[in-house]
Amino acid sequence: MKKNVIAYLHTHWDREWYREFEVFRLRLLRVFDNVLDMLGQNKIPSFYFDGQVSALLDYIELRPEKEELIRKLISEKRLFIGPFYTLVDEFLTDKICFEKNLEIGMKIARSFGCEDFIGYLADTFGHSQNVAKVLKEFGIDKCMVWRGCGDLPSEFVFNGVNTVNLIRGYFMDIFSAPLTIEKKAEWLKDNLDKIAEKSGNTLLLPIGADHLGVETDISEQIKQINGLLEDYEIKLSTPFEYFELVKDNFKTEWDDELRDNSKTFILQGSYSARTKIKQHNIIACYKLHFADKIQKIFGSKYDSAIEYAYKLLLKNQAHDGICGCSTDDVHSENITRYKKVIQVADTILKELKFLYPEKYNELIKEHNKKYRAVMESEGTEVPADAQIISERKGFVDEILYDTQRIPITEDYTTIYKYLNKIKPISETSELPSYQDNKIVLKNGIYMDFVMWNDFGDTYNFGAVENDKPQYAEIHGSEIITDGELRKGVKFKTSFFDVDVFSDTGSNLTKFSIVWNNSYKNKLRQVRFILPKPVTETFSEDMNTIIKRNFDPEYNIRENLPKDRGIEVKTNTAPMQRFVGTQGFGVITKGLTEYEVYKNTLSVTLLRSTGIISNPENPSRSTPAGPPLEVPGAQQSGENTAEFAVGYFEPEFYNAYVEEFYADLINI
Repeated sequence: MKKNVIAYLHTHWDREWYREFEVFRLRLLRVFDNVLDMLGQNKIPSFYFDGQVSALLDYIELRPEKEELIRKLISEKRLFIGPFYTLVDEFLTDKICFEKNLEIGMKIARSFGCEDFIGYLADTFGHSQNVAKVLKEFGIDKCMVWRGCGDLPSEFVFNGVNTVNLIRGYFMDIFSAPLTIEKKAEWLKDNLDKIAEKSGNTLLLPIGADHLGVETDISEQIKQINGLLEDYEIKLSTPFEYFELVKDNFKTEWDDELRDNSKTFILQGSYSARTKIKQHNIIACYKLHFADKIQKIFGSKYDSAIEYAYKLLLKNQAHDGICGCSTDDVHSENITRYKKVIQVADTILKELKFLYPEKYNELIKEHNKKYRAVMESEGTEVPADAQIISERKGFVDEILYDTQRIPITEDYTTIYKYLNKIKPISETSELPSYQDNKIVLKNGIYMDFVMWNDFGDTYNFGAVENDKPQYAEIHGSEIITDGELRKGVKFKTSFFDVDVFSDTGSNLTKFSIVWNNSYKNKLRQVRFILPKPVTETFSEDMNTIIKRNFDPEYNIRENLPKDRGIEVKTNTAPMQRFVGTQGFGVITKGLTEYEVYKNTLSVTLLRSTGIISNPENPSRSTPAGPPLEVPGAQQSGENTAEFAVGYFEPEFYNAYVEEFYADLINI
């Protein structure tokens, strides 16, 4: 008896990737015009539009005359959209953004009449354990995943949500290949056999691929192939029918993240490709979240501006955008969008400060007092007990945000940035020293800077077998500020100068690095040398702390793959703003990757590479995308890194993150 194969038609639509947004959008018109024609003529029963609504909106913006037909097909349950606004990366996206993604996406999908939703995550580079929890909050009880699942079966329960593992992935373009029906049937049998190994009597078969249209004779091809398959019968339907048919098969439970790359690539070099993108994302997220929270206190007058900014942000968080594995032009547009998001957030806060100065200033002061003893402020006059830390020329906000005034030349004045105490202080600040080319921290912890060769690409760090790192030499130090409230020292190294600051009353030591990168195909890390081997870490994932276990003796350079189709296992993992171990914590502003080896915890400062997918990447023995040269990914020119270290247990990380980030909203 033949096994049932439920096949669904789809196209995976990266809005931008190896081509720019407008280029892909014009392709979308041709692809989706054809899909609508085939649906309208009943040549196909249904179409699944990739789990996101942004691509549909991109289409309708240029094809408004098609909206009525689209609404009709959705109401007939033949076209499925949502629940997401965009298909964001899961490890570089915080929970607030992920929730906003669903909130906005489902609102738009429902406005078109769609009420059937699956947490569709077919191409995300691994899966956060917190995703299922958010899906449940939004009433979504189904999920589909692929990368990172290891040996899990086709159906399993992922942190409480019935989840389908796309065993062979979503990339099934065989029906478009220039092959005979016999060859296509042979290829399909081989893949269906592999899916059947982890399935029951009903199998799921995606038909589609990246930016791929539906073949006009797809129904006829399937009919002919069914006549050649002895063990399977393919039926064009929807993922929803599949979930109903296998509803009793969800028995295996998985309560961890999905980052096993033994069967599928999870492309974890994307955590550190194009660091500037990650830095802009973290700052934009924090400022927009804070602006939204504050504006709600004042009556939610900026709700529409907030949603506009979140849509811009979510467009950047689509996985080929935030992961840094697109063309240089795509990422230039990403940076512009991030700047727009930050402009919106900053303007909302400054307008509220102008409109409600007393209440606003009190709110900011109370927020700061929760986390710190000193506060950064700006003004033309400096209180007597304050410490000036910088000055600039500009216009005061009272003029810039007054709609009844405009600034004139005479208003251009000196504006000071200064520190002042906001609560009593008992401790004094301390600065680290250095010895043997290492910066000496507290509790027997040292730090240094290393650089490795990187023969990889934007998807994977390319480790070199038996590679030896280059270590930065420390040539000396000098005091750069020595006030009552903040002390600072500059360490001069052979890589770059490192500015270190310590505020009175703070447990954090802050580091700031600005340098001109002229190296290509290199990995730079700050390395923390700890008293004991690192066997476990605690890092931020969607605004929560997750624990990961490591084998500290594992060395990637001794395990590079020799066979085709393998992505090397690493001791590298993603982080958002925090990683810690052994009572020691590192908080960063947009450094989103760390590595464990022996008794060291290393955070990536910069990874330089010049190709989207290197077919000769020593860490991944098969291409993962087009081998396009992207000089911008070398990140030449000025680069920055900001991070802080402290000594606390993971459950207190949020307070220290807020302390480190507070200066972003003292405007």
